Amino acid sequence: MDRFLYISMSGAKETLRAQAANSHNLANASTTGFRADLSAFQAQVVAGTGYASRAYATNATTGWDATSGALQSTGRELDVGVQGEGWIAVQGADGREAYTRAGNLRVDPNGLLMEASGRPVLGDGGVISVPPHASIMIGGDGTVSIVPIGQGPETTATVGRIKLVNPPAQALFRGEDGLFRMDGADAPADAEVRLASGVLESSNVNAADAMVSMIELARRFDLQVKAMRTAEENATSSAQLLKSG
Repeated sequence: MDRFLYISMSGAKETLRAQAANSHNLANASTTGFRADLSAFQAQVVAGTGYASRAYATNATTGWDATSGALQSTGRELDVGVQGEGWIAVQGADGREAYTRAGNLRVDPNGLLMEASGRPVLGDGGVISVPPHASIMIGGDGTVSIVPIGQGPETTATVGRIKLVNPPAQALFRGEDGLFRMDGADAPADAEVRLASGVLESSNVNAADAMVSMIELARRFDLQVKAMRTAEENATSSAQLLKSG
C-alpha cells in the first residue's frame, strides 16, 4: 500500500513541476526573442538496499529550445532581429557579458544603447554611446550610424558596432535574468551573424501546443490524486477487515 501511495504522490509532485515549466513558457509566448524551456519525465529507481523493485517519475528541465522565432516587421529604426543563428551581446547586472535575441533596443537619457530591460548593449569596445542625433540606423553587420542633429544625410557617422556572437547552443545556459551566458570566457565576435533592421523576433513558444500540454498535465495530476484517494480507501478497508477479524 505504501508503494502505491508513494508512487502516486511523487507522480503528482513531478506533474506540478512540469506544469510550472509549461506555464512559464506560456507566459512568455509573446516575449520578444524568448527561448522555451524543455522538460521531460524519467523513471527513477529508488536508491538504497534491497531489490530494485520500486521506481517513480521525475521531471527535469533538459535544456532550452534553440529554434528561432519568426521575424515580425515593426518598422521601428531601433528594432533588430538576428537572422538565423547568433546572439546580441549585452552587459548583465553582474557586469559580465551575456546574450539575448531580444532586439527591441533604445537609447537611454545618458546616450547609451540599451536593450529593452535596461541592460547596455555591448560593442567591439564595450558599451555603445550614441550622441544626440536626428536619426539612427543599425546595419546588417551591427554597425550603428547616426545623422547628427541639424545636419543632412550626407553627414552619416558611425558610432559603434554591436557585438554579435554565435557560440554553440550546448555551451550556453540561461540565467535567472533570462539572459544566456557561457561558463568561463566570453564568446568571440562572429562576422557571419547578421541583423535585420525594423523587425523583432517572436518567442519560439507555440501557444496552442502549450495550452494542450497544460490540459494534459492537469489531467495527469487529477489521475495521480485519484490514485492517492484509492490508496487511502484501500487502507481504510484493510484496517476494517483486520478489526473484524
